[in-house]
Amino acid sequence: MLKKIVMAGVVAAAFLPAFASAAEQAPASPHTLTGNVGLFSQYIFRGLTQTDRDPALQGGFDYSHSSGLYAGTWGSNISWLRDFNAYSGGGSLELDFYGGFKGNIGKSDFTYDLGALYYWYPGNVAPGFLKADTLELYGALGWKWISVKYSHSVKDKTFGVPDSRGTWYLDLTANVPLGDSGFTAIAHWGKQKFDGDLVPGVSNNSVASYEDWKIGLSYALPKDFTIGAFYTDTSMSAAQEAFYTTPTGRFLGKGTGTIFIQKTF
Repeated sequence: MLKKIVMAGVVAAAFLPAFASAAEQAPASPHTLTGNVGLFSQYIFRGLTQTDRDPALQGGFDYSHSSGLYAGTWGSNISWLRDFNAYSGGGSLELDFYGGFKGNIGKSDFTYDLGALYYWYPGNVAPGFLKADTLELYGALGWKWISVKYSHSVKDKTFGVPDSRGTWYLDLTANVPLGDSGFTAIAHWGKQKFDGDLVPGVSNNSVASYEDWKIGLSYALPKDFTIGAFYTDTSMSAAQEAFYTTPTGRFLGKGTGTIFIQKTF
């Protein structure tokens, strides 16, 4: 009996390297699915608070293929549509749907990203306002920790602004790891340029275009958690500040700080 047990052990040991080698050589799946969820003290988009400085719960899912193809969805609570009385029902949710193709340029550290993003705001539009749903095409170039991205609107009603096809946004962002400390420095500058006319004789550019910037710091925690804080502000004329001020007198582009905790999985 003992002899049989010993022989079985010898046979198993002989096959173990082969099994291990086969497992090591098994090809990795070309498909990747990830998710993220975060709690923010407010939702800032292009320098403007989307929640009137109230907290925002955000999250989404991303699919990517080894070829560079990707698609995803992301959502957050908002209040700006209701703050401007633009929606008579709903207007408290933003859902984004996007997809594209990205990868490295040759064997360099330069990257590219081409895609489309659709912003959907469910709800009923109030009389005198336009649906805020927006479709943008975008292209980006990156190098290690810095990237530049150009987004171009292809709808006449960019975020509810009339006659605004051709509106664009330029985004310059850097996320710089600070050695092995776990900290990452965040810096951003953006320019939102609206096209078309709000009404005859008044251009969208004169009342809706602006620049924004952000500076902050994040810290990587165990189990894929990240905490951070950042400060944002905008550069606007008096007419532009009035355009982004709610009927109750709340200016959406005011300089403000935001803190957050986020997890990826």
